[in-house]
Amino acid sequence: MTEPENLVLTILREVRSDISRIQETMATKADVAEVRSEMNSLRADVASDFASLEKRLSDQISGLRRAVMEYHSSAIGHGVLISEFEERLRRVEQHLNLPPSETH
Repeated sequence: MTEPENLVLTILREVRSDISRIQETMATKADVAEVRSEMNSLRADVASDFASLEKRLSDQISGLRRAVMEYHSSAIGHGVLISEFEERLRRVEQHLNLPPSETH
């Protein structure tokens, strides 16, 4: 009777091995599903962060453009005033017969 016991024992060991492999596979699939779920969640977070960053950068760039245009308008305005001043100074120098001044 030792032969049937060995045969049954061998079959039980094989079944246990198969069950163990199936459990590992199931655990691995559950882990993969969890990782995929986490990755999808992280993708959504990153997309949201990029949208927020794009909005903030757009606002900052608009503000910067506005500031540059205001500065440019102001600088051109001063440039016109300076050129008008230099023109007037030349006329005064010519009227008073003074040598031209070195403004630059």
